[in-house]
Amino acid sequence: MTQKIKVDISDTIQQIGNDAVREAQRKNLENGIPNVYSKNGVLYFQLPDGTITMENPFEQGELKERLDVLTGK
Repeated sequence: MTQKIKVDISDTIQQIGNDAVREAQRKNLENGIPNVYSKNGVLYFQLPDGTITMENPFEQGELKERLDVLTGK
């Protein structure tokens, strides 16, 4: 396999991964599930309304209840 083909395959795989992540993020927000990001070890939550917060929405309210149902708590 030539270097050019290896680079093309790598770029294609990277693009597929990027597209999958963006689709998962979009679906999360459509279903009322925050996206979670980490920067320098700090968690940030993107809420479905677009708000970015450091408060964990899974620790209280409706999301905690939904999580508890899913985890059998």
